[in-house]
Parts: sequence; C-alpha cells; structure tokens
Amino acid sequence: MKAEENLLFIGKDTEEENTIMDELKERGWGITSISNIRNIKGKRLPKHHDIGVIFLTMPYLEDASIFENITNGIDVRLIAVVDETVLKDIKRHQSIARLFFGFHLRPVDIDRLHYSLENLLSIIHMEQSLQESVLHPSRIEGEMVGNSRVMKALFKAIHKVAAVDAPVLIQGESGTGKELAAKAIHGQSSRNDAPFNAINCGALPANLIQSELFGHEKGSFTGATQRKIGIIEHSDGGTLFLDEIGDLPLDMQVNLLRFLENSTIQRVGGLKEIQVDLRVLAATHIDLEKAVEEGRFREDLYHRLNVLQIQVPSLRDRGEDITTLAHYFFKKFSGEKPLIVNGFSKESLSVMLLYEWPGNIRELINRVRRAMVMSEHPLIRPADLGLERRHSTSRYASSLEEARDQAERSVVMASLTRNTFNIQNAARELGISRVTLYRLMEKHQIQRKCDSKGEDDKENPKIESQGKILAFTGLSKGKAES
Repeated sequence: MKAEENLLFIGKDTEEENTIMDELKERGWGITSISNIRNIKGKRLPKHHDIGVIFLTMPYLEDASIFENITNGIDVRLIAVVDETVLKDIKRHQSIARLFFGFHLRPVDIDRLHYSLENLLSIIHMEQSLQESVLHPSRIEGEMVGNSRVMKALFKAIHKVAAVDAPVLIQGESGTGKELAAKAIHGQSSRNDAPFNAINCGALPANLIQSELFGHEKGSFTGATQRKIGIIEHSDGGTLFLDEIGDLPLDMQVNLLRFLENSTIQRVGGLKEIQVDLRVLAATHIDLEKAVEEGRFREDLYHRLNVLQIQVPSLRDRGEDITTLAHYFFKKFSGEKPLIVNGFSKESLSVMLLYEWPGNIRELINRVRRAMVMSEHPLIRPADLGLERRHSTSRYASSLEEARDQAERSVVMASLTRNTFNIQNAARELGISRVTLYRLMEKHQIQRKCDSKGEDDKENPKIESQGKILAFTGLSKGKAES
C-alpha cells in the first residue's frame, strides 16, 4: 500500500474508535473522520476517498431506507463494523450484505481490518486501471481524443451503456462526433464482433428510405430487378446507428416503431416476417422533445429510442482538449504538409482556445489540414487557420460598446479556458471576485452544462440560462468575496 492512502472514517468520537484510527494511521492510512454519514450529503470532503470504514449504530439500521439512499449516493466503498447481535436479525443482515463491501465484528482486530482495506483498495485500483485501459482516449473507437472533465464523463458513460443492450439516444451539435460515440459503444459491447452499420436518415431520398432500411423483393417496384437486403436485416446480430433520426419522415417512423416493438421486418413487396436481432443507437442534433410537441416526431418512437442517453459535448466546452486535438490531427495528417511545417505557434493555440468552434470537431479538422498545407512558416500562424485575433469572437462589432463587450467576453473566456472553468482560479487570475465573474459569465452567456448542481450553485442560484442550470465542478466551497 502506498503511504497515506485516503480513508473515510465514519463513527462517533469514542475511545475505541480513536484507538482504531490511531493504529490505522500508523499503518499508513490518511484518515478523514466524520461523526455521522448524513453529514456527507452536500459536503465537499477535503480529499478524494475510494474506501471507508463505518461504525454501524442502531439509528442507522432502524431508519434503513434513508440510510440506504445516503449510502448509495456516495462514491465510497464502505466496510462496516458491527456488533454480533446485529447479524441475528435477518433483515439487518441482508442490508449489510447489500450495502457494504465487507464487515468486521467488535471488538475489531486491527490487522484483519487493515488487510481487508488493503485488499478492497487493490481491487478498486485494478478496476480503475482496467477502466483507464478501456477508456483511454487512444483506445476509444475512432478519434475520440480528450482528457477534459466532460470527455472523461463521456467515456465513462459510454462504458456503462455499452454493457447493456438497450437503445441509446446520442445527442449533440453537428460535428461533435456522435457517430464516433456510437462506434465506441458498439466496440465495447458484446456485439463488437458483429456488423456496425450507420445510415443518415436525413440524407436519403424519401422514396428510397423504406427500401434502404427494410430491403425489397425483386419486382416490388419499377427498377427492383433483384432482391435487396435492407440495412436493418444486414445488421442482424450487431448494431444499427440511425444518424439524424429527427429527419425521418413520419410514415417511416411508424415502420421503425413497429420493428422496435416486435423485432421483425417485412421487405418492400414481401409478405414474410423476418426476425432481426440488433441494437439500435440513434443520434440527433435537434431537440426531439420539441419536435414531439410540434408533431414532427412520434412520441411513442421517442420513448422507444430514448431509453439511455449520451450527450456529446461541443468543442467549445472541452477546454484544453482543443489543443490536444489540434496536435492529434496535425500528427495524423502530417503526410500532407510541407517539410518546413513543424507545429503550431503559441498565438495559434491561444486563438484556437478563444474561438467558439461552431462547426466543432469537423471544423477543427478542416482548419488544421488547410493550415498544414498552406502555411509557409515552420509554425502555423492564426492567419493560416483563418482565425486571426479579430476573428476570436463569432461576429464583428458594429459599435464601440459592442467592441468592448466582445473584448471583455474574450478575456473572461480565455481565463476560464486556461483554468478549465475553475471559477476560483479564474477570478483570482482576473483580479475580480467570484460573484463578479459569475455576473460577467451571465452577461456574456458563458455556460458550462452539467448533470447536477455543483457547490457553486448554492452560492449563486440565479445563474440560469434557457432553463438549464449552470453547474461548475472542481471548486472549493467558501464565502465569496464581495
């Protein structure tokens, strides 16, 4: 065990527990002590903890439902310390078996507890190592490269949904890499040896969509000179990716819904029901809920497809991943560049971090490839990328006030990006308070989307845009400067 592994210790301040903590500290554990597990909820712990020890008391066991919700809500694997009498109650025994990763009876054998913690920590490290090997950007299917917080969350989500066989709805702006996410899900699933087929529902002529999806029999319509196997049937055993599902015509939505409900298809002009086993992944850049409200998309089909969700982040939300991706694509397309071109200037990298990237990854690839070919200097300049400093904002100023706003937004965005959207660090760098920084972010509509509220939302509950709560992570809880 490495020195000072973090251990969460949950229990009352008794002589017995203090003795146990002292002896665990002597064995190399760095301990954070909390008197009540309920104190964890909403509290930012000073260190990250993978494992912990909890002394179970009767109030915990008597209020089992609340206690179970709290235990399941923390990302710490706990070993329980209990009295032997507790185990005589079958329901409590079952709860302990379900909620904890081991238990020790009182009086505690310190050596046995120490070895149990070491073994549990070894298992966690092994799982983390395995997960990193699976989820490392270089191992993700295609070109899903990145180490930002949002990308690590995406890789983790992909790993989770790949383990099951339910439909997945992948959402994100155009050019963010939704098909790469679909390929990654397929590549990590049990179907990875079977076909992965993708079809763009918005790129097919209306009169050919049914034939492309379901196939047709010979002579079923003019020009059908032979039987055609549709992409659904061709994907049997594997994964079908329906890109831009929001563009699928309503009449075809009915046919797709029928297939999702009973896993059978009929070729155009055919009478035979064909059983097909596949997993459906769908993607869209539009708001399907809004499309349902407007009658452009069937609600029943939406719920069939939206069992699991993946949100692919936009490039502007990925911080330092922008420069990582720029170097990655520079290396990938290095065979296209003149020998004189060796990389990017610091100014180019800075401008890329400030740019909004409306075209996302697709635009980044195009600009990097063009710059590599056209640059006449050893280091690519902003002009080679078409991102001169005056283009760092998405529009030109029409007045002095607008120019000031653009400059102010650029400075704020640059600081946030450099500090990976850590509000405290960015505010310190800019020489302003966190409250002032929040106001500037609200003024310039600088957002960071997150699944749940972070600590800073409690200090600034008014930050909200278009119904979406702005949440930030990685921040230390403290009283904001005035």
